[in-house]
Amino acid sequence: MSQQELPTLNRRRVFAGVATAGAVAGVAAVLPAARAVDTPVAAQPTAPGEGGGYQATAHVLRYYETARV
Repeated sequence: MSQQELPTLNRRRVFAGVATAGAVAGVAAVLPAARAVDTPVAAQPTAPGEGGGYQATAHVLRYYETARV
């Protein structure tokens, strides 16, 4: 009867396996977040009919007051 040789486990194969497992885990961690980015964006409010889209509201005026140097 002939004796079969078992494959040897060397460091290169172990490190390659660990690197592959790490890459798969990294992709699996990022993949659900990539799907969450594809959520639909809320509709933009339409600009006023006359006079353009800029309006000096209270929060805009407050920003200008706090931004003065």
